[in-house]
Amino acid sequence: MIPIKDIIPRRQTPFVTYALIFINVFVFLIEVSLPHDVLNYVFYVFGLVPARYTHPEWAYIVGLHMDNYWPFLTNTFLHGSWFHLISNMWALWIFGDNVEDRMGHSRYLIFYLLSGIAASITHFVFNPHSTIPSIGASGALSGIMGAYFFMFPTSRIITLIPLFFIPYFIEIPAVIYLGFWFLSQLISGTFSIFIDQNAGGIAWWAHIGGFVFGMIIHKLFVRTEYCRNFYADEYYCRFLD
Repeated sequence: MIPIKDIIPRRQTPFVTYALIFINVFVFLIEVSLPHDVLNYVFYVFGLVPARYTHPEWAYIVGLHMDNYWPFLTNTFLHGSWFHLISNMWALWIFGDNVEDRMGHSRYLIFYLLSGIAASITHFVFNPHSTIPSIGASGALSGIMGAYFFMFPTSRIITLIPLFFIPYFIEIPAVIYLGFWFLSQLISGTFSIFIDQNAGGIAWWAHIGGFVFGMIIHKLFVRTEYCRNFYADEYYCRFLD
């Protein structure tokens, strides 16, 4: 299933979403200009390598510093391929503008960055011995999707389903589309526990952690004028006012 667009119109220009997409594309263009060995070094230094913090002897040998925690954030701005980049930025384009609309620019940016960190921490907890760099914006994006799941329950996602090379478009309720997506991540993440952590692949638990973080924390960032329409608890509507 390929999401094409949602049906919720935005009320303001999503400057932060545009900026995040631009930054990710700009960083990737720098990546593709680097020699392979240099790029590999960049992935290890700025990507999240859990063994960096759990195996100090190994980290010392490969030249990684244990006291540098920036990779929990910087890994979200790195991508391994054009497909990796485009798929993440496309989803951010679809879901990010509406979430930014309801949170406001500054709250949304903070929420996005915190979602990325939460996703990284979750990946670290479930893969503490991995020596493979984890990179990509999908963890932070998962936080946006988790917020969207609760903030726009009546939205529908226009989805492309290829049927024997014939494009078939269908509107799927956002709660079903995102609920199915999260369930698939949870199932895959559960199976990944029994796989060698150094086998590489998709960081399922980063997706799960980001999504759960977004679901739980998003209400703290909704702008006051929208918050009172969604939640009865006035405490949440005062946060960051």
